[in-house]
Amino acid sequence: MVFRSHMDLALAQARAAATRGEVPVGAVITRDGTVIAQAGNRTRELNDPTAHAEMLVIRAACTILGQERLTGCDLYVTLEPCPMCAAAISNARIARLYYGAADPKSGGIAQGPRIFAHPQCHHKPEIYDGIHATAAETLLRDFFAAKRV
Repeated sequence: MVFRSHMDLALAQARAAATRGEVPVGAVITRDGTVIAQAGNRTRELNDPTAHAEMLVIRAACTILGQERLTGCDLYVTLEPCPMCAAAISNARIARLYYGAADPKSGGIAQGPRIFAHPQCHHKPEIYDGIHATAAETLLRDFFAAKRV
């Protein structure tokens, strides 16, 4: 099978989140190259601090597949996951994580607590960063710049 990035779909979800007034982060879960679920941030809309794109897409994929583990699935997300989302990624047993922009302030993978490096972490996905990072960074920068005006 030839690798195909699904970050374009994650970016579309991030743009939709921005349109809703949410921080523009989008996520997509695939298995064997087929899209299983897509989501964007909905923390404000749902009044739920856990409604990050990654959490929503993991929940949706588990429901669609009828299982609690996403073994063999890939997650594409536009921003480095926070510690909460990194723990959920580990618990879901996601095989591969592809993310766009680094998050020096709140990231939990390459920044801060580095969740997957903890001895208590029972599963570490393969990690690929910087996928469409410039597009993800621009979307975030423009979103926050518009908020400051």
